[in-house]
Amino acid sequence: MTVRADERLIANWLTVCCVVIFGMILLGGVTRLTHSGLSMVEWRPLVGIIPPLSEAEWMRVFNEYKLSPEYQLINFGMDLAGFKSIFLFEYLHRVLGRLIGLLYFLPLVYFWAKGRIPSDVKGRLVVFLILGGCQGLLGWYMVKSGLVQDPRVSQYRLAAHLGLAIFLYCCLAWLAFELHARARGWQAKIQTQVAPWGLALVVLVFVMALSGALVAGTRAGFAYSTWPLMGTQFIPDGLYSMTPWWKSVFEDITTVQFNHRMFAYGLIVLIGIYSWKLWSTGLKTPATFVLVALVAQVLLGISALLFHIPVSIGAAHQGGAVVLLTALIFAERSLVWQRTGKSR
Repeated sequence: MTVRADERLIANWLTVCCVVIFGMILLGGVTRLTHSGLSMVEWRPLVGIIPPLSEAEWMRVFNEYKLSPEYQLINFGMDLAGFKSIFLFEYLHRVLGRLIGLLYFLPLVYFWAKGRIPSDVKGRLVVFLILGGCQGLLGWYMVKSGLVQDPRVSQYRLAAHLGLAIFLYCCLAWLAFELHARARGWQAKIQTQVAPWGLALVVLVFVMALSGALVAGTRAGFAYSTWPLMGTQFIPDGLYSMTPWWKSVFEDITTVQFNHRMFAYGLIVLIGIYSWKLWSTGLKTPATFVLVALVAQVLLGISALLFHIPVSIGAAHQGGAVVLLTALIFAERSLVWQRTGKSR
């Protein structure tokens, strides 16, 4: 096999991993919005892939849930049918996490044994594997925060869990694009005037996604279901009212939602300028991709507010952040890796 064939093979495998992780992020949003995340009070990494198969097993699992704060304080009186409906989303979320682990680990071992992995990317692939394992542990650490007196997961742990998932997605997408470019015979040729914008915007949108996790974790999205005003004001009363003031950034629902909105407005301007710069350099496809992803994400965010965050729109808004990141990664990589001469 040629080097380029190996690069194409690994790039295709990583692309498949990205698609499945994107589905996992969407499912995670649905699980959170349907309040299903605390329905499984056990963490059984090995045997947890097997769901309850008998009525007796269902009752055992349901009785364990009845001991949890969520049941006693929020879902008291829920019947078995209602429990099954929320259990399903969390169960599928955990099973898909395990499948992603296998989808990554087994091909990695096989390609490594066959010598199909380019030597300069082996280290990164190992690091991604370790981070993937940490993501599973972090997911349970997040769930545990809601199995105490207050049946809500910590917004800090939620942001960390979602952030690591998106970070892993971005790393895999970044490497996949690089390997696709190398397989086509493209060369690294940085457009110095525009390329720094791309990386900076990837980082800023990632931070914006973390801000969105704080909105979700504090339920701040339900506090002001109006736009462009927050209630009757553009700048609402009570901003940064906690002591010390910086805690408001993470815990005060008014401040959390206000910051998320202001961050979004700033990004709209910056990404708009970036799209124009991409178009000016001749990269019209990446520019269009970025602009369409931005507009869609803005519309989803506004719709989520106005319609009180329905599950479909809320999950789509979470996925939209990943789509926008994908568009920005595609644009940045298109600036760096360019066709030179005749490629094969």
